Amino acid sequence: MTNNDIIAEIRDANLGYLMLAQQMIRADKPTAIFRLGISNEIADLIEGMNNAQILKLAGANMMLARFRFDDGAILGMLTNYNKDRSLAHSHAAILMAGQAVEQIA
Repeated sequence: MTNNDIIAEIRDANLGYLMLAQQMIRADKPTAIFRLGISNEIADLIEGMNNAQILKLAGANMMLARFRFDDGAILGMLTNYNKDRSLAHSHAAILMAGQAVEQIA
């Protein structure tokens, strides 16, 4: 995969993420804020973006979305639990709910 291919994939992922985020925010803002792990201020900004702004932001050569957790235990709960998957996902959601939201520096 060439560097240009990687940048194109990042742009596609960013566009999909931004469009989904905006749709989620418009449908149910409190739930979207929780699921996306963003602040109310960021949610307001994404909600108010027009298509041209979304396309411009998606064109950045860096990923806009990132993992919401840096804890290997949460990742393990989401990927490795076989017995009671719904319980493991609920536990991971509880742990992630306690984490601070992302802020733009």
